[in-house]
Amino acid sequence: MRDLGLAPPPVRPLTGGLADSLFETAATDPTLPLLARRPHPSSSTWEEVTAVEVRDEVTAVAKGLIASGISPGHRVAVMARTRYEWTVFSYALWAVGAEVVPIYPTSSRDQVEWILRDAECVAVVVEDEQAIMTVGSVCGTLPRLRHVWQLDAGGLQQLVEAGEFVPFATVESLRRIVLPDSTAAIMYTSGTTGRPLGCALSHRGLASPCDTLLAGWGHTVVPPGERQGSVLAFLPFSHVYGLLVQGLCVRGGLLMGHEPDLSGEALASALRTFRPTYFTAVPSIFEKIYKNFLRTAQQSGRGALFERAADTARDFAAALERHRLGGGPGPGFDLRLQHALYERTVYRKLREALGGRICRATSGGSPLNRELSLFYEGIGIYVNDGYGLTETCGGVTAQPLGREMSGTVGQALPGVDIRVADDGEILVRGPSVFQGYVNNEAATRAALRGGWLATGDLGRLDSDGYLTITGRKKDVIITSSGKSVSPALLEQRLRQHPLVHQAVVVGDNRPCIGALITLDPEFLAFWRDSLAARSDARAREAREENALREEIGRAVAAANSAVSRPESIRVFRVLPEPFDVASGLLTPSMKLRRDAIVRHYEAQIDAMYQARSRMPREHLSDDVAHWDEGDSVFG
Repeated sequence: MRDLGLAPPPVRPLTGGLADSLFETAATDPTLPLLARRPHPSSSTWEEVTAVEVRDEVTAVAKGLIASGISPGHRVAVMARTRYEWTVFSYALWAVGAEVVPIYPTSSRDQVEWILRDAECVAVVVEDEQAIMTVGSVCGTLPRLRHVWQLDAGGLQQLVEAGEFVPFATVESLRRIVLPDSTAAIMYTSGTTGRPLGCALSHRGLASPCDTLLAGWGHTVVPPGERQGSVLAFLPFSHVYGLLVQGLCVRGGLLMGHEPDLSGEALASALRTFRPTYFTAVPSIFEKIYKNFLRTAQQSGRGALFERAADTARDFAAALERHRLGGGPGPGFDLRLQHALYERTVYRKLREALGGRICRATSGGSPLNRELSLFYEGIGIYVNDGYGLTETCGGVTAQPLGREMSGTVGQALPGVDIRVADDGEILVRGPSVFQGYVNNEAATRAALRGGWLATGDLGRLDSDGYLTITGRKKDVIITSSGKSVSPALLEQRLRQHPLVHQAVVVGDNRPCIGALITLDPEFLAFWRDSLAARSDARAREAREENALREEIGRAVAAANSAVSRPESIRVFRVLPEPFDVASGLLTPSMKLRRDAIVRHYEAQIDAMYQARSRMPREHLSDDVAHWDEGDSVFG
């Protein structure tokens, strides 16, 4: 049964649209810094923009939209990276009652055409010349599309100039007639199989998880003694998680900085210069940061020190968790002493690399590995692993303050109900559940069953209401012997190894479970350099191959330790290139397109299993997974 002992107080019911909170903040606290931007990408300084300045810019753009014929209910696409103009434009659209249709800027021509046509968009905002060319190539098939504005060519300024003579009162009259149940956004799913579906999300739906999280957890964003918290927005606003972050910041009066570049170097620079107090990311980002910490330590000859400090951090956090859940006394004297030593020598430096001010963080998009969660808590940054999906406006669960449990996604948010069906599928009911799929009543009926949303995710609820995600219903693998295996845990455990970048578990209608593995390019380069230093040139290639077999074999064995023998990986193959969006093997939100990967690597998968079938029977019972002798990731 769900324990609501720490449920936050009820939030104020929404009476209008999403733009209202911006206008209210501008009226009550006009000088509050609300947004921050860099004058140019390489700048180390950030310009703060106050609430009243943001409101005035939003109003000016809204007037331009009205002058351009954009009316309540019209749908306008935004095809751009996470940047300052995205926020201004979306709030301008909501101020006039229009609907935002986010499109990933990396989307293909066919995807752009499908979304613009399916959503019946009348206009689109793009970022650069490349996007103009993509939209231009499909305009002939889109008779409703009337406007294309390019941000890098002064698109917002053009709108401001066009709306110069539109009265402010016109914007106000349109904003005040927006109802909470009006559609605010059409968010298209990633489309891991088939065409992406457009989820209609209301103003109430998008505001509900924001207001609930701010009421119960908002104070955790602000460091003690400070007035305002800050968040670096770099997750795509084209994904519901990114849109949730934007809503939290604007509705909660948090300072939000925009970072459009997702490269490791750009993100590291933004963290050092913006110095956020709260960090929001997906598990792959947390994994990458950890691996960067480890690689940097090894390069400086402090790898062993880092690993001891990491182990202590995890042990310390696990002891804290047992104590707060009523299962233990907390860290003992020796562990506290060790932790204090590493706090001075290691942990403080790790936090400084992330800006030095982050007090807590949130992970979403997919479950965060428990060991990784404990590591971050142990170094002083608790990561709140939550759960949500596009169809729920991003917010379903959160960790209850004071009773956080790593390895789970926490408990249902107040006002949200969760249950698990007999087949393990998670069902959700609450105010943030979407209105339905655009132009697809059959899909809507299949997803909404008697008021409950069938999420397609698999999980389990414990007696205290903590939810653990175990995988996706459609991803379950059934081997030729009839064994059902959910790949998520195995893939998560494989990625814990520093050399492993991506992992896809396969095995449908096969005699056993297998895996396709890609390597982390940066860690691989460092690993090869360190290996080369210990061998002569002639022996280096053979040594690399043998050593890599052993390393990946250890990663597979570690993953297998978390499952039963019939569920374990018996064969694997290392691929020479990572999966990416351009090849169609990842969605724009970086999720695996499993069907596409299996089709693309069909020959390699067949060869992997054929090699296993040729092995002498005595080797098939070995615990070490098989790697073809001909495999080489170096040549």
